[in-house]
Amino acid sequence: MKLSKILSNAIFKQNPIFVQLIGLCSVLAVTTNVVNSLSMGVAVTFVLIMSNAVISIFRKVIPKNIRIPIFIVIIATFVTLVEMILQAFALPIYNALGIFLPLIVVNCCILGRAEGFAYDNKLIPSLVDGLGTGIGYTISVLMMGAVRELLGAGTLLGMTIIPESIPKIGV
Repeated sequence: MKLSKILSNAIFKQNPIFVQLIGLCSVLAVTTNVVNSLSMGVAVTFVLIMSNAVISIFRKVIPKNIRIPIFIVIIATFVTLVEMILQAFALPIYNALGIFLPLIVVNCCILGRAEGFAYDNKLIPSLVDGLGTGIGYTISVLMMGAVRELLGAGTLLGMTIIPESIPKIGV
């Protein structure tokens, strides 16, 4: 399969949020504003790319009967790395994402891509699939975060878009 087809399928046809409807709990929790949404999108994309790469590289030596626990350990390693980096360099984002950062480990879209693509494909296609799935996830959470921030607070990236004199939806 061509890499461009893998990328477009992962972003649009297999979008984890809007098409597959998986991992919605964390999506609804962290999409209160654009910054949180983008942060979670970048974190998930990083974990997808790296875990897909490692699983693809070691797919021939990972025993089939214990592959899921091995996938979870690999994913957890990259999630821990993301947590440590955010805690060291972006503490407000780390605090805003809270418990939903470590829950990336059991996010269905990451484990699903490990099982459904990386375990069966070579490195480059697996990297492209991880990137595409991450981009699709990020686009989805950014759209939701923008709408929620705009309608909930009347702001976008902290800038007032809807002045206080205009009644907001839900108030």
